[in-house]
Amino acid sequence: MYKNYFKRVLGFSIALVALLCIGWLIIIVAIWLHFANKGAGAFFMQERPGKDAKIFKVIKFKTMTDERDADGNLLPDAERLTKVGKFVRSTSIDELPQLINVLKGDMSFIGPRPLLPKYLKLYTPEQMRRHEVRPGITGWAQIHGRNELPFTERFKYDVYYVDHLTFAFDLKIFFLTILKVFKREGISARGQATVEAFNGSN
Repeated sequence: MYKNYFKRVLGFSIALVALLCIGWLIIIVAIWLHFANKGAGAFFMQERPGKDAKIFKVIKFKTMTDERDADGNLLPDAERLTKVGKFVRSTSIDELPQLINVLKGDMSFIGPRPLLPKYLKLYTPEQMRRHEVRPGITGWAQIHGRNELPFTERFKYDVYYVDHLTFAFDLKIFFLTILKVFKREGISARGQATVEAFNGSN
């Protein structure tokens, strides 16, 4: 009952109330990032696979500029990540616009993080099971290492979540996420400004 119905109703209700309460904060951060990103915009939209691998557009705050080198190629993430962007990422404020995705039904508050569509062809059948539920703003894998966690380990946590999804489990993940945000752990992969790419084995 919770997995197939109540989770969606609860997520919609909380997202709606949250947007009404912190809409002012989203507007302020958007203005702040617009100038920090040197006119590159405040929002970032990208296609991601959701439940049953159906593609949707995830909405996040943009934390990097669009600066390019002499050949027109984007500079490395480390050079484009601004101080403001780094703060927004470390406090997980960049996730707030995903409340809109929750409202639309693309995502849930709790679930496997939505990754890039190009990774779909690299998953094993077991790893592909992470798409049996809606992706989440946070999840069981995030509280075990966030972006520092190797993808293969992350997927094991995702599948475990799919097999053990309950209201009590979601509540546990929610409170552990708050603790994780305050500690600001695992924001970036080791040696990376953001997160490393998945190649099918890492």
